Amino acid sequence: MEWLEASTENCPVQRTLDVIGEKWTLLILRDAVNGVRRFDDFHRHIGLSEAVLSDRLRKLTSAGILKTVPYREPGSRPRNEYRLTRKGWDLWPVLMALTQWGEAYALGPEGPVLDVRHTDCDAPVRVVVECSADHSALTPREVTARLGKGARLRSESSTSRSRS
Repeated sequence: MEWLEASTENCPVQRTLDVIGEKWTLLILRDAVNGVRRFDDFHRHIGLSEAVLSDRLRKLTSAGILKTVPYREPGSRPRNEYRLTRKGWDLWPVLMALTQWGEAYALGPEGPVLDVRHTDCDAPVRVVVECSADHSALTPREVTARLGKGARLRSESSTSRSRS
């Protein structure tokens, strides 16, 4: 079986995009990584409607990417902050990769909004692909992609779907 014959129903890229593959969701995650926690701050900073923000925050919370933590300002009603979970923080490299690509190919003339650096040595941070044997900065030519255990023929997955 080859890639074009394989069903993509179980593809991790497709499943990830089902959860976070929408512009507003990624911008909420960008802000959460940078310390934004409160609904009004997300609303003001990103500039999306309250209805869309509520929907995206609810989806991120039910996916376990954000969790709610109650807080109460003096004299106000109790509210929730939104904080990244471990699952949410595991998306940080994805956001850094998008940032790195954006700085290379979509940056405005003013330069980057954030300058992300390693705290210990002050060098710029970059995302690289490496193998588990510590061979870092691999290129696509140095990688072989094979179909995995979860690969099914396209016809198998459509047949099982139509039986359900």
